[in-house]
Amino acid sequence: MANHPIKPLALTLGEPAGIGPDITIAAWLRRRELNLPAFYLLGDEAFIARRAKALGKALGADFRIASVSPSEAAATFTEALPVVATGEHATAEPGKPDESSAPAALASIRQAVGDVRAGRASAVVTNPIAKSVLYRAGFRHPGHTEFLAELASSDGRVPQPVMMLWSPRLAVVPVTIHVALRDALVQLTSELIVSTVRIVAGELKSRFGIDRPRIAISGLNPHAGEDGSLGHEEQTVIAPALKVLRNDGIEAKGPLPADTMFHEAARATYDCAVCMYHDQALIPIKTVAFDDAVNVTLGLPFIRTSPDHGTAFDIAGTGKANPASLIAALKLASRMTAATS
Repeated sequence: MANHPIKPLALTLGEPAGIGPDITIAAWLRRRELNLPAFYLLGDEAFIARRAKALGKALGADFRIASVSPSEAAATFTEALPVVATGEHATAEPGKPDESSAPAALASIRQAVGDVRAGRASAVVTNPIAKSVLYRAGFRHPGHTEFLAELASSDGRVPQPVMMLWSPRLAVVPVTIHVALRDALVQLTSELIVSTVRIVAGELKSRFGIDRPRIAISGLNPHAGEDGSLGHEEQTVIAPALKVLRNDGIEAKGPLPADTMFHEAARATYDCAVCMYHDQALIPIKTVAFDDAVNVTLGLPFIRTSPDHGTAFDIAGTGKANPASLIAALKLASRMTAATS
């Protein structure tokens, strides 16, 4: 492993009216206690100062901000929250998105990706966005994952983004992501399963340090189709994909009934569960690891993690937001960076 200092993490602002600023401040205040990796926030220093003032006594400690460049962030981190300006000013009050919300959130994401691709940051960590707010401003992507894939494009080629939800107790990947269930059934093909699992297996090796990943593949239908009596996709779509994956040397087992894949004994038999659609994967992990699950985008030329929760407008600015998932996202991004350095 190369012996060189790891650059700071680039943390996006997220939806300004949400809890992203709150949990960023709360995480920075615990930097010494938790030995957090250095990060800088891409946003608006004046806005963060206003949010800190709104939090007031909820901060529970002295809080300082410093406007810096990415190269100054690591040295600044121990004494002040480093903020790198994006040029977009946020004016939204807690819980009340306004016309500044979408431009501020999107500029932060774009600049974070630019920084990591230019070598100024080691990874991207994203705070939660409000997709409904972005859609009203003309955002045309289903979510963060797809937007990041476009930003990662090279020579006109857009990489296949794979959404993983990770925790120490369970890691899951949905093959189809942010689409209606009826559309997921149309999108689901053997080829998509194969390409998804290849990315998962490769990055479990290269970025998670698992030499021989064990991957559990769910069925689509109840009881994994019950030998065709409850659906044929297990036989016509999933089984052919498994054959290709096993020929690749990937340890993939399935198709397994989704209702028996996630109890404690079953989870001990695999490193990642690959499921056919969004809720089939996300309901289990949000049940067993709601506070500390991390959203990881695989398949990109850079590392990206994110808290696995939304903007929580109802508690923004109150000091009640739990920073546990952001802290886990920062730590996992640092761990993945170290594994690939």
